Amino acid sequence: MLYIFSGLPGTGKTELSRYLARHIGALYLRIDTIEQSLKDQHIKDIYDHGYQIGFALALDNLKLGQAVVADSVNPVIASRLGWHNVATKAGVPFVDIEIVCSDEQEHQTRVENRASDIATLKLPRWSDIAQREYHPWTESRILIDTAGRAPEQSKEELIRALQLLSSI
Repeated sequence: MLYIFSGLPGTGKTELSRYLARHIGALYLRIDTIEQSLKDQHIKDIYDHGYQIGFALALDNLKLGQAVVADSVNPVIASRLGWHNVATKAGVPFVDIEIVCSDEQEHQTRVENRASDIATLKLPRWSDIAQREYHPWTESRILIDTAGRAPEQSKEELIRALQLLSSI
C-alpha cells in the first residue's frame, strides 16, 4: 500500500506521516530530505528531481512488498498523479491523505515557531507558505484538519479513517 501525505508546511503532515510509518512498519520517504540532500550536493535547479527520486524509491520498495508512506507537499495535481502512477506501476492500492490546519492564525504560529529537523534545511517563512501555489483537491482523499487539536487527537483520527477505509 502507498500512503500519500499532502499538505502545506506547518500543518502537521510530517508528524502524522512519521507516526503512521512507525505504526505500520512502513518505509518512510520525505521529499524535503531528498531535496535538501540534492541542494547539499550543490545541485541548484532541482525542479521536480526530488519527487522523481521519491517516486523511484517508492516503486522499488512497493515492488518488494513493503508499504510506503510518502511525505510531500504535493501542491499540484501533477505531483499527486505521479504518486498514483507509482502505485499503479507497482500494482498496489494507494490512499491520499491531505493534512490541513484550517485556523490560519494557528497555522502561522506553528510555522513561525518551528525548528527544522533537517540540519541544513531552511524552513519556509509564513509569507512563502501563504503565497505558495497549492491546487484545490478534486480527488477522493482522507482529510485531517489539525487545527485546535493535540497531535495525539489527529493521530487517532488518522488511524480511525484508515481503518474505515480498509473495512469497506
